[in-house]
Amino acid sequence: MKRLKEKTLQFNIELSDLQIEQFQTYYEMLIETNKVMNLTAITELDEVITKHFVDSLALAQVYPEICDDSKTMKVLDLGTGAGFPGIPLKIAFPHLNITLMDSLNKRVKFLQSVIDGLELCDIKAIHGRAEEAAKNKIYREQFDLCVSRAVANLATLSEYCIPFIKVGGRFIPYKSAEIEEEAKEGKKAVAVMGGKISDIKKLILPDSDIERSFVIIDKIKNTPKTYPRKAGTASKEPIH
Repeated sequence: MKRLKEKTLQFNIELSDLQIEQFQTYYEMLIETNKVMNLTAITELDEVITKHFVDSLALAQVYPEICDDSKTMKVLDLGTGAGFPGIPLKIAFPHLNITLMDSLNKRVKFLQSVIDGLELCDIKAIHGRAEEAAKNKIYREQFDLCVSRAVANLATLSEYCIPFIKVGGRFIPYKSAEIEEEAKEGKKAVAVMGGKISDIKKLILPDSDIERSFVIIDKIKNTPKTYPRKAGTASKEPIH
């Protein structure tokens, strides 16, 4: 875990002993649960540190506002899976108010056990599908920031995520290196949802050759009530 501290320092994130301990516990819980449930194919400590923990925290490089503990920010991690990037962000930046949402209930139970095990506050794990949850006024246009490492093209992901963000907020999906073509194809969907692509930022994860791209999308107007469409439509018929 010393390596985690060294790598995050390259992002100007200084983790305390308690935070390192929380990452250690999270890793142990992840590996233990992974024996009985498919959470991640990446299990070696070094790889988990780089490809899950450090990768999750890379957001701070492109969106430094999350480091500002003087104001509360409501963050949604949609399709969080085993808790990435939401749980690493919560450990590193305890002031964030985070909602983890996943469509698989057994993953949500695992996330809840991590929240309890690490004694984290202002974070909850919710079982739900984006298409239904985004129609619920408790969640719709309630978040300052939505992040997602979910594997879906930008057009589909935008329809899932942008309805959750309030006007003036941002949607920042974690994408792999070559994003330009996908961003071009997703531009219309982003606009229909009330968003605007303002930037694409790239970086290489410390001590690796892994390139990560972030698409910075600003929410400039309300999402039309008809979106997101019913379950499965956004992935079958993305807006182009």
